[in-house]
Amino acid sequence: MKNQTLKFYPGLDIKPITNPMGFEYGQDCLGPKVEYRTLDSIRKSLLDPDCSGPDPVYSIAMGVGKERHKQLLLERNLLFGVVTYAKGRLGNEPVRSQGHIHKKTRNNTMSPPEVYEIWLGKAIIYMQETANDNPGRCFAVEACPGEVVIVPPDWAHATISADPNEPLTFGAWCDRDFGFEYNRVRAHKGLAWFPIINKTGEIDWITNDNYQPTRLHRKQPELYQSLGIKKGIPIYSIFEEDPDAFLYVSQPQDKFEIWQNFIP
Repeated sequence: MKNQTLKFYPGLDIKPITNPMGFEYGQDCLGPKVEYRTLDSIRKSLLDPDCSGPDPVYSIAMGVGKERHKQLLLERNLLFGVVTYAKGRLGNEPVRSQGHIHKKTRNNTMSPPEVYEIWLGKAIIYMQETANDNPGRCFAVEACPGEVVIVPPDWAHATISADPNEPLTFGAWCDRDFGFEYNRVRAHKGLAWFPIINKTGEIDWITNDNYQPTRLHRKQPELYQSLGIKKGIPIYSIFEEDPDAFLYVSQPQDKFEIWQNFIP
């Protein structure tokens, strides 16, 4: 077992480990059992479904937090998840998740957004407005340790490790009743753009011809001040200071105006 050194302190006593891939929890930290996503489970979203690569592709623990916040999290229907991706590549693609849309929960009219924070490695959060034939606006948001990326309600998206030589670790605020819808993405054999690793190790993008032609916007994250993000302050610490700060994750319609024409 080998600990990885985080490049951004997340406000929690948690460390990613390898061999096996997972997490080491401090005494005051809720330590849920780690789940693994195998290569076979994500093949249908890849450019080359028959490719080889690390297996498992990533480990995920849902329900991390400080013991003393357990009731606060339950009352707000919030879940804090942590994920580590293996280093390496999936054929010519970087290590990544499969494309999906969050399912609507309870009586919400919108699906839950997701608030990502990068702790180690370099990430690209790819997202598109729909998984219909016309995917709408498409963004590839590149983020380094300490940066936050927010995926708005109802958008199809995937998380990508942009550096094949280093694991990727991040935390995310999610709805406690989270669920995923894959059918529309799989019907299009993936999302509208595929990331590939070029000869110099950088990420390029190629279109998925199963969608109507569209433009890809590559950009850095927004500051998201209207959604309570404070630069340099861990998103768990923001919750600790104000437990209602991320209520919009479980109650997305409360920020309806912000989600209209949202730029991630």
